[in-house]
Amino acid sequence: MAPLEEIVDITGRLIRFASTHDRPEEIRKCVLFVSDWLKSHGIRHHCHDHGGYLSLAVMPESNHVPVLLMTHLDVVDAPRQLFTPRREGDILWGRGSIDDKYAVALSLVMLKEFLAAKPQAWPLGLLITSDEEIGGQNGAARMLPAIGTQFGIALDGGAPDRIIVKEKGILKIRLRATGISAHGSRPWLGKNAIDILIEDIMAIKGLFEYDPDDSLHWHRTCNVGLIKGGKAANQVPDRAEAVLDVRFTENDDPDKLVAQMQALVKGKLEEQARAQMFISLGSEYLELLRRCVPEATLEAEHGSSDARYLTPLGIDGVVWGADGRMSQHSDREHVLIPSIGLLYKRLAGFIRKVAEAGL
Repeated sequence: MAPLEEIVDITGRLIRFASTHDRPEEIRKCVLFVSDWLKSHGIRHHCHDHGGYLSLAVMPESNHVPVLLMTHLDVVDAPRQLFTPRREGDILWGRGSIDDKYAVALSLVMLKEFLAAKPQAWPLGLLITSDEEIGGQNGAARMLPAIGTQFGIALDGGAPDRIIVKEKGILKIRLRATGISAHGSRPWLGKNAIDILIEDIMAIKGLFEYDPDDSLHWHRTCNVGLIKGGKAANQVPDRAEAVLDVRFTENDDPDKLVAQMQALVKGKLEEQARAQMFISLGSEYLELLRRCVPEATLEAEHGSSDARYLTPLGIDGVVWGADGRMSQHSDREHVLIPSIGLLYKRLAGFIRKVAEAGL
């Protein structure tokens, strides 16, 4: 079977696992499927369990490789039909098709092909995790410090002609407002927590004004992702809360930003989670990649990936991938099969150049 067809076949098999975080048994089955595939091809690997989240480190005995491909098997929730892969011409549809199961399949096939040519030479290693969609704290964050590599490629964004060298950081903010309950017909006897919450949200929004004509949108943003409050239409609610998704750039101080938000609200503000930015450090590996793929542009991305765990370790890297026409996390998720083939060709060419250069 040609490498591209094998990648598509494995991707389809992986899509059938509903590996969402409310189905931990499906995630485990998916990881074990990959482990069994590696065993069937005699490829050395170890399965690690951190807090119930499994990761596969596919590495030589030295535990050191020049290039590490990073992928993940967990996906966001979806209607059941999205876990049945569907191929229509040059498009493969299904949950995880672009985020990130095609990448797992590509990395498996690529390593198998390299080892078939030179069994003792490991020009790349693989890190396959199962918690990227919920932050990666038990996957990449735990695994990367124990892996020796000079260049990480998170196959989780960009496109064959778009190499990502910078991603925004994230703040997850919870707002809580407390009021006084009363009958809805006599609101003056109560204090509406939803009204307080809305006022707090609008106050915070003032910190995120930006130029609407800025096509790059490389600025901080705030999205109200969840909101709830009240128990009945005829009751003044005494509690309300919202969860905000804040993205920041290198031009922002996240500590200062949180303090500014806290100073503006009447209710309670809690920082629930923070993810640092990913910024490529620049290295001879990145320069070699640019020479190998001169047609690709180096860009910044608004989303986030496990590449953020490379930066504090002093490991250079990029985010790169196939083309899914920005369909990840949607009910129309798909991957363009020719783009997988193009990515495979360009990535394999880069890794061969790394080996030839003795980096």
